[in-house]
Amino acid sequence: MNRTLFLSEVYVDSGDIILGLDSGTSVVKAVAFDLEGKQLACASVRNRYYRSEGGAAQQSMSQTWQDAVTAIRKLGERVDNLAARVVAVAVTAQGDGSWLVGANNQPVGDAWIWLDARAALTVEKLNQHPLAAARFSATGTGLNTCQQGSQLAHMDHFYPELLAHSEVALHCKDWLYLNLTGIRATDPSEASFTFGNFRHQRYDDQVIAALGLEQRRHLLPEIIEGTETTHPLTAEAAQATGLRAGTPICLGYVDMAMTALGAGVHTGEANTACSIVGSTGVHLRSVTIDEVWLNPAQTGYVIPLPWPGYVTQVQTNMASTLNLDWLLNLASDLLNSFGCEIDHARLVGHIDRWLNAAKPGSLLYHPYISIAGERGPFVNAEARASFTGLSYTHNFGDLVRAVIEGIGFAARDCYQAMGSLPGEIRLTGGAVRSQPLRQILSACIGAPVRISQRDEAGAAGTAMMAAVAIGAYPSMESCVKTWVMPLLDAPEAPASELRQRYNQLFPTYQQMRNDLPAAWHALKQF
Repeated sequence: MNRTLFLSEVYVDSGDIILGLDSGTSVVKAVAFDLEGKQLACASVRNRYYRSEGGAAQQSMSQTWQDAVTAIRKLGERVDNLAARVVAVAVTAQGDGSWLVGANNQPVGDAWIWLDARAALTVEKLNQHPLAAARFSATGTGLNTCQQGSQLAHMDHFYPELLAHSEVALHCKDWLYLNLTGIRATDPSEASFTFGNFRHQRYDDQVIAALGLEQRRHLLPEIIEGTETTHPLTAEAAQATGLRAGTPICLGYVDMAMTALGAGVHTGEANTACSIVGSTGVHLRSVTIDEVWLNPAQTGYVIPLPWPGYVTQVQTNMASTLNLDWLLNLASDLLNSFGCEIDHARLVGHIDRWLNAAKPGSLLYHPYISIAGERGPFVNAEARASFTGLSYTHNFGDLVRAVIEGIGFAARDCYQAMGSLPGEIRLTGGAVRSQPLRQILSACIGAPVRISQRDEAGAAGTAMMAAVAIGAYPSMESCVKTWVMPLLDAPEAPASELRQRYNQLFPTYQQMRNDLPAAWHALKQF
């Protein structure tokens, strides 16, 4: 079928590209897709944020917009006649965090991003609030330092001047959308898991009260559904980006949901899931609203999908491949200090060799390397990584394998906190190109895995929303059949012996992480 038949008459003869803009924590990407979902070109700009005392992690809002503009301009250099061919632009970005905007739509300081850990004590206090259980029941989301709700509550107490000068509290994608369209808005996903109810995907008075933010409610923006509502690119933004004024702009959902959608978290089959194996680990199960299971520990997220009646249950590891980066950087620094110039990429090239040579399950590693601690399936800002079982016979390859196994156990830990283990997992992220790594993850979780050949799943997911919004597809279901399903590889079942070994070790892994908090707390005292 010629999908352009669904397009409005304005664009049917001239446009054949949807531009997906994905502003992540590490990279800002502008990606061109044709209307059948084929990726035509990609341009990127390195993102920048900085850390400071007290666990602060911040990012320049004006620089983030300029980086997005640069990425779009660079894409224009790689795609002939881009401006005339773009039928819509769709925007997604890193989730959580607080992007405060004041008068004349100007930033109120630098954004507090999701890595910011300053609200840890505020989270502890809010979790004792009489309405804490009601907040979790409504949002389906455990409170942690990453979220805008806890950050605004912390600001309200310790940095009230920030909120006093603010007119609206946005997230990263919302900030980019404001610069593109002049519209202050957010989407149903971040609105409902932070301040609302996932069942009706609107703001909830009890949730706002549980955060102690009734007097700051005016900071919450309008909620718009990107598959139904777009706004035109402003003349100012058109001049900056080189695109045509009036081009429809679609506000996508948070990047976790968009990446999972693009990678196949929901394609119509029951009991499917998606793990995004990147710097962080994001584990999502597609369920109907009625099937949501809220765990007794009150952790995780419930994030709506742009697919009526469906949401994703989510648990996120604060650090996934960041653990591997730490270990490889340790080796690189040591070698370089002796004059051996070994870069990170060269070490990455040896990972499969190390994984194949090492004995499975000879060490246990708990992958809590982030200085912000952990947020899934438990919340503890003091959590830290550790190896257990080291002996004189272990070598560097054994450490590498233990780190990957730890990432796999952490993923299983997350899936168990959502109920039963999934029947199949779709994997995305650069690390999953390694076949030995996929086998370890599959065996640790105990489910077949499939990888998506989609290079830029996040940008694709949000571009799919735009495709529905402009009428290129009548529904998300029809779009998924063309954009997602043909790119899923065949399932890879876990090796039975390896699965058995990891089944034996996993209860010990869980017991140890339950016993470690006392050690983490003691270490923090110094």
